[in-house]
Amino acid sequence: MTALVIILIILMALMGAPVFVVISSFAIVGFYLSDIQLAALIVDIYSKFSNNPVLYTIPIFTFAGYILAESKASLRVVNFAQALFGWLPGGLAVVSLVACAFFTAFTGASGVTIIALGGLLFPALIKEHYNERFSLGLLTSSGSLGLLFFPSLPIIIYGVVAETSITQLFAAGLIPGVFLIVILSLYSIFVAKKAAISKTAFSASRIMKAALAAKWELLIPIILIVGIFGGFVTLGEIASITVAYALIVEVVIHRDFRFSYIPTIMHQSMILVGGIFIIFGSALALTTYMIDAEIPLITLNFIQAHISSKIVFLIALNIFLLVVGCVMDIYSALVVVVPLIVPIALSYEINPVHLGIIFLTNLEIGYSTPPVGMNLFISCIRFGKSIVTLYKATIPFILILIIGLLVITYVPEMSLWLIERFGIK
Repeated sequence: MTALVIILIILMALMGAPVFVVISSFAIVGFYLSDIQLAALIVDIYSKFSNNPVLYTIPIFTFAGYILAESKASLRVVNFAQALFGWLPGGLAVVSLVACAFFTAFTGASGVTIIALGGLLFPALIKEHYNERFSLGLLTSSGSLGLLFFPSLPIIIYGVVAETSITQLFAAGLIPGVFLIVILSLYSIFVAKKAAISKTAFSASRIMKAALAAKWELLIPIILIVGIFGGFVTLGEIASITVAYALIVEVVIHRDFRFSYIPTIMHQSMILVGGIFIIFGSALALTTYMIDAEIPLITLNFIQAHISSKIVFLIALNIFLLVVGCVMDIYSALVVVVPLIVPIALSYEINPVHLGIIFLTNLEIGYSTPPVGMNLFISCIRFGKSIVTLYKATIPFILILIIGLLVITYVPEMSLWLIERFGIK
């Protein structure tokens, strides 16, 4: 009977059942087989939600990200980046990378970046004579590029699940995040030179004008960094400050939308948050069962019996996480997989903060990895192209990001230097 139920759940997953239904079903079956009352599961989930002071920042940061996405902030940020980098070969491509990373840091890997910026950047790239396939690959792979930057929601969730300092994770993601943008920018410059893409002349006055127009949005990262790393505010306080600041800037100063539109933005952002929390609770239930069943310990013993080298383990870990990243959404992956791999990684003396950056980089790449990376399907809808076209377009960018992943994986100093240099706790 149990085997039939498990087969039924797998069939549900293959037929497109919501991921939280599949995860919850496996958790319920596991607890049933263990003769544990389901009421205990509900109490445990409620306890973990109510006793965690960080989780409530997720809806606040998400709301702030949606405020920026619904306003003309994207246009002002893109114009500033174009003024700053447009004189480079491949300047507009670099602008696209920077702008997408900025917005993904606030909206998470939700596809909002592709939807919000795709209509602005894709026509601009085509107008500048960039190849269509290159443009599609650039914007699709950039849709999750900012996951390593503060205040990324996946970093917060990883910190909660792995019980690791979120402040340290934010610091650790800075250099690797910039590194990924740089290597993609170098590739974009190479493509632009090869295609003889025209450049715009450097103009200090144009940079100043664009900076003045985008000054309020450009202050947001500074406020976040100074507030958190300066120790002036808590994560919850800076989340609230960010929302208040974004509302004042976009509604009062720029007047990009009316106060009457705010409930609509709240509704849109909380749909995402509700989905995240439903998945989070379901995955937490499955994680609780796996811990009770000592699955992490069994997995650890198996891996240690077959893999003795730390280098080999990291290779296997990256392959596993790339697969996870392209078949699971990031929030399910974080809650289900992190409790499994953290104790194993610790046994190989891998710093949990460094592990977090490796984990998130893999999932960032997985979002654009065929056959089922989420960004591929979002771009397919947004740009009206076939999924096969998107597969072909993203391959060069995925290969470059994998090279970056290997550097991040085997050079832990890239993630840990800021923490050690400034004693961040």
